[in-house]
Amino acid sequence: MTLFSTRAGFAAAGLLAALTFTAAACGDDDNDASSTSAAPAATAAPAAPGTAMADAAASSSMTQPFGSACSAVPTVGQGSVEGMADDPVATAASNNPVLSTLVGAVQSAGLVDTLNSAQDITVFAPANDAFVKVEKATLDAALADPQGLLTTVLTYHVVPGRLAPDALAGTHATLQGDTLTVAGSGEMFTVNDGAKVVCGNVSTANATVYIIDGLLLPPM
Repeated sequence: MTLFSTRAGFAAAGLLAALTFTAAACGDDDNDASSTSAAPAATAAPAAPGTAMADAAASSSMTQPFGSACSAVPTVGQGSVEGMADDPVATAASNNPVLSTLVGAVQSAGLVDTLNSAQDITVFAPANDAFVKVEKATLDAALADPQGLLTTVLTYHVVPGRLAPDALAGTHATLQGDTLTVAGSGEMFTVNDGAKVVCGNVSTANATVYIIDGLLLPPM
């Protein structure tokens, strides 16, 4: 039984951004005096110096991971940003030591195959330190109920569709059934007014991951 048959049934919708470029044509000058009645060809205004380079840099920055904790992610190997891009999300996270506590919880809840087989999702992945901040009684209760409370909490961190940074702010339905809210812009985002995105826009084979410094708890 998969998560999609037991939860609210949200359809995973990909978020696509289209960029359209247009080119302006320039006419040739005609020096023949007999052609003075012809209207001069329009010429495109020259681009401001550095505009093309600035646009390219901005486009590149939107596709790169960002955040203060990205330096803690391995620089080489399967747990690196490049390595994680090759694997489905649960497998990718298992290779990253920053997410080892989360991976253990996902394994306990039996969600590895569900997350790995999902198509185009966004995962707000709590770093190891996020679990330390949770009240012990709450964490113990979740871990003691892997198929119930733990699954509810973990699926609350998953949103259908790959959310790019410029589409991150807003309210999003989760696979658990409730919604979460992201505020911020640029490279500064918070989730549910508490958890901060500390390393965002990390790609895996089937997901976009935003590592956060807090655990998200759905309304109870």
